[in-house]
Amino acid sequence: MRLQHILLIILFLSLSARGYAQSSSELKKRKAALTREIEALKKQQNKIAGNKKLTVKQIEGLNTQIRLREEKISTINNEIRVLDSEIKEKTSTVLSLKDQLRKLKNEYAAMIRFAQKNQNAYNKLMFIFASESFNQAYKRLKYLQEFSEHHKKQAVKIAGTQKVLGIKINELDQNKRSKSSLLRSEEVEKTTLSKEKESEAQQLEKFQKEEKQVKQLVDARKKELSRLTRAISNAINREIAAERKRMMAEAARRAAAARAKAEKERLAEKARTAAGKPSSSSSKTYSPAKAKATEDDAIASSPAPSAENVKLSADFSSNHGRLPWPVEGSIVSRFGINRYGSVVVQNNGIDIRSSAGATVRAVFSGEVRRVLSDISGHILLIKHGNYFSVYSNLQSVNVSAGQSVSAGQSVGSVKTSVDDGVAQLHFEIWNGNKPTNPQGWLRR
Repeated sequence: MRLQHILLIILFLSLSARGYAQSSSELKKRKAALTREIEALKKQQNKIAGNKKLTVKQIEGLNTQIRLREEKISTINNEIRVLDSEIKEKTSTVLSLKDQLRKLKNEYAAMIRFAQKNQNAYNKLMFIFASESFNQAYKRLKYLQEFSEHHKKQAVKIAGTQKVLGIKINELDQNKRSKSSLLRSEEVEKTTLSKEKESEAQQLEKFQKEEKQVKQLVDARKKELSRLTRAISNAINREIAAERKRMMAEAARRAAAARAKAEKERLAEKARTAAGKPSSSSSKTYSPAKAKATEDDAIASSPAPSAENVKLSADFSSNHGRLPWPVEGSIVSRFGINRYGSVVVQNNGIDIRSSAGATVRAVFSGEVRRVLSDISGHILLIKHGNYFSVYSNLQSVNVSAGQSVSAGQSVGSVKTSVDDGVAQLHFEIWNGNKPTNPQGWLRR
């Protein structure tokens, strides 16, 4: 029973260790990804800092850097919590194994003392020959054999338990060292975060002191987003109007076909009547009211979206939260209201800061409907059923209107600003003629 108990402890430990390892591994991956994002942003911020001209992107970059740093500290805290649970679990296991080892050693010592008392072969033979029957003698012989075998097994169990105990003690020490390292790392991150917040406060103070210049910068940002929104909205509305026109044309074609069929039936019925022939059994009697109803049915059934359009919309919608990122980088301006000190700017999409000339990829399969150009660069509109994905501030575009694209396909590259050397993609997702939050559509 004790052997089974030890085996159960070892099995439980292995399963717990696997769970902890998986959780710890995911946290480490997330921490490493955040570190890479922060370092990339720091390099870009250093470039911007070299430019004495005040820009909104300085504040955007700092805000994002602070947000990522706070998330990294939170990830470190989660790692520490996982380690605390693991340390607690392993401490309990070590104590349990020590207790098991103590009991096994006590039992083994008792067996050794008994064996020493009965180690004389003569005493063993006398123990067997003193039996009252052959059956009892046989059982006494089997008992001595089993006692010897149990003696050996007990020694093996003690050695195995000692080995497991040594491994768990080493793991416990390693966990404690890892926790100490994480605590030091957390302190460093908190110190850095404090400096970044101080830098942000200085920038905001600079913004407030140079209120006139700030207002010009933010007004320029508002105008840029407003111009972009109008261009995108107009393009999408034209696409919706074109789709409606296509559906109405299809409805008119069906109605014309219904009218032609009805007219053909009327003429055929008229010819049969003039010839004095009865109505054909294979054709139904012509009725003007019925012909009008057929035409109305053709008109009413046509303006519905095509089956392909419905399927593509459903496929796109089902991938909410799982779409690939259009470009590698960090979100520096989010969907909705963004604040720059006391100034507020509305954003219909997100801005992703990336590296110069970074490749932009389609987030889902669809058809390129528009390729536009304005002073900020190229704008690309891809249709996914009733949904549209929009990619703007592009340096180059390598697809054309009417071309089908697949998810992950390269469609262009990000434009780098000549003012501050920052490469930033503006990305939007629209459901019909309404913008939605793109961040919720992208995988974490």
